[in-house]
Amino acid sequence: MRALIVYSHPAEGSFNAAIRDLAVEKLRGVGAEVRVSDLYAEGFQPVLTNEEWSGYLDHPTNRRPVEAHCADIEWCDTLIFVYPTWWYGLPAMLKGWLDRVLLPEVAFLMPDAAHRTIRPGLHHIARLGVFTTCGASWWLTRFIGEPGRRQLMRGVGLLLHPRARKVFAAHYLMDSSTPESRSRHLDKVAARMDRLIGASAATLKESPAQ
Repeated sequence: MRALIVYSHPAEGSFNAAIRDLAVEKLRGVGAEVRVSDLYAEGFQPVLTNEEWSGYLDHPTNRRPVEAHCADIEWCDTLIFVYPTWWYGLPAMLKGWLDRVLLPEVAFLMPDAAHRTIRPGLHHIARLGVFTTCGASWWLTRFIGEPGRRQLMRGVGLLLHPRARKVFAAHYLMDSSTPESRSRHLDKVAARMDRLIGASAATLKESPAQ
């Protein structure tokens, strides 16, 4: 198992860091290779520049500014996101990572003479984990429509292997959380990670031919 954790939080001592560390511990506990992409710590530039936008379809030059991140995506078979939900969605840092890294010919294939629509390009990824914290309540987040969750679980999820295993966990009302609620949530994350890790290579073998 080769796992990439994309971590997006500006404070190293945050609860999100504890979630990240738990995910790493679970993965290493089963002998997985793990890479952590800490977007804030590495100073990732989230803005898609005019130059990058103009050359967006020009493969392979479109990936050169973010080559290391593209290589990580191509390397992994397990993709995990850990981030805080701000304004019901993804932090700008993480949204910018999606914009700049999940490129044509990396994450998806553009329409051509034989295909009228884009096609998934991440069929080698068989597991997706999404772990977040929310200031709002569960019911308010659901009422708004959970744009962050949908963007990753559905939007990115559709690019993955057709039978990819997906797990999600969110700690709601984070601003009024307690040591007990955070401990319970880490237990939930641990259980979700166990479920995610349980997805074996057989998932790939049982799927329709690509």
